[in-house]
Amino acid sequence: MRFDLLFRKDKPFDVVGMGLNSVDFIGLAPEFPTINSKMKLLQFSKQGGGQVATAMVALARWGVKTKYIGKVGGDELGSFSLDTIREEGVDISSVTIELHANNQFSMILVDGVSGERTILWDRDERLMYREGELKKKDICSGKILHMDGHDIRAAIRSAQWAKKEGIPTVIDIDKVEPLTGKLIGQIDFVVTSSRFPTLMTGISDRERALIELQKQTSGFLCSTLGHEGTMALVNGEILYVREFKIKAVDTTGAGDVFHAGFIYGLLQNWKVEEILSFANAVAALKCLDLGGRRGIPTLEEIQRLFNQSGSSPTKFIQQPFLKVH
Repeated sequence: MRFDLLFRKDKPFDVVGMGLNSVDFIGLAPEFPTINSKMKLLQFSKQGGGQVATAMVALARWGVKTKYIGKVGGDELGSFSLDTIREEGVDISSVTIELHANNQFSMILVDGVSGERTILWDRDERLMYREGELKKKDICSGKILHMDGHDIRAAIRSAQWAKKEGIPTVIDIDKVEPLTGKLIGQIDFVVTSSRFPTLMTGISDRERALIELQKQTSGFLCSTLGHEGTMALVNGEILYVREFKIKAVDTTGAGDVFHAGFIYGLLQNWKVEEILSFANAVAALKCLDLGGRRGIPTLEEIQRLFNQSGSSPTKFIQQPFLKVH
């Protein structure tokens, strides 16, 4: 199955992303520490982060023309976050600098045994969009709109604008709020974390939860499953797409770049299985390095992984093929 999307040819960007940016302080520890202990880190890195910002950076590295819309604080971390996005060639002309707010940041501790991470974060409430601050012309300036659900009222407004303009929407969603159901009802491609369907429906069985979640959206629905790959609902049937076996160094940002890979596949008009397999490969390769940005693989590295696995004839090293109207 292919989605056969038609993209607006009058849009200056391939993908617009509206959502979080962050500054990540990432430490790799030999093992997860116990309370009241001291431990020397194996590695440390300070990087730009955030779900949507990182997805835009990944797409830009693969030759996709991207625009990021979000808020940064007026502090040093805000400047650092904005610089890390600008330096990747992502358009930041619609970013708002909230002068008296502190930028979002995360302290991430990575377990050197498993590669799994624990995240401690803080976000200033002034980084939420106020009524009238978002501009429709900016939100609707791309062929695809990608969002997260953290500034939920802004996301709902943006999704409604995009729907009226005929712009496909993708969301990276992992938490439940009172307005979450209204938001996902507006989205064309709902790509969730593994826990989201259960959190949203109260059903512990993940397949049943995904089927129940479909009642709340007419869009395509899939969930990332970490080292197990991806689960999607296609024509009423559960589809599993396998993972790529790697020894994870750090899982930080794997979901962010999975969404970037998913969007890249939409632009290419690949089959569903190819899109999800590509996104799985991107996420797996990212986990070979520390942090969400440093580990983003090149198209050549992704192609090499597929060649080694012999799992797909698709050639990924190409400019995005965009069907337009």
